[in-house]
This record gives sequence, structure tokens and C-alpha cells, in this order.
Amino acid sequence: MIVRRRAMGRRMVRTAATAAVVGGTMAATSAAVSHHYAKKDAAAQQSAYDQQAAMEDAYQQGAADAQAQQAQQAPPPAAPAGNDLTSQLSQLSQLHNAGVLSDEEFAAAKQKLLAG
Repeated sequence: MIVRRRAMGRRMVRTAATAAVVGGTMAATSAAVSHHYAKKDAAAQQSAYDQQAAMEDAYQQGAADAQAQQAQQAPPPAAPAGNDLTSQLSQLSQLHNAGVLSDEEFAAAKQKLLAG
């Protein structure tokens, strides 16, 4: 009878130990799976954030390009072109102010007009 009790006690200890190992393995596996999906969700959220940021950057770049294009519009129409020296000098000055002529080009054209 004592032998049976010891054998039964050993079986119970083995069963309890097996249950503990299985339970621990299940808990570890569950934690690993949860961690995996949490990382996957974080990566998906980061990807969505990156896409949204890229779209906003593209929109802002388009708006900046439109503003730059408006700023670079042709200079205001010059006064009616005449043959007199004053209107020609005025036209050269407008081209220089608009950035079409450099300082050197402006000076050369002005000298040419004044020389006749």
C-alpha cells in the first residue's frame, strides 16, 4: 500500500510538473505572438504616417512651386516702344530691374543707346 501511495504521489508530481511546463510554454508563446503582432501594428502605423507625411510634403512643394511660378511671371508690360531715347532707357531699366539683364549687360546696352 505504501508503494502504491508513493507511485501515485510520483505520478501526481509528474503530472503537475508537466502541466507547469505546458502552461509556461503556452504563456511564453502567447507573449511572443502578442509582441510580434504589436510590432507589426506599430510598423503599419509608421508606414501610414510616413505616407501621409509624404503626401503633405508633396502638397506643400506644389504650393511652393505655384507661388514661385507666380513670382516669376513676366515683368509688367513696358511703355509703348518709341524711338525716343527716354522710352528705350526706361525699357532697359525695367528689364534690368526684372533680372532679365545683368548689371554688365545693362551698362553695355545703356552705353550703346547713349552713344547713338
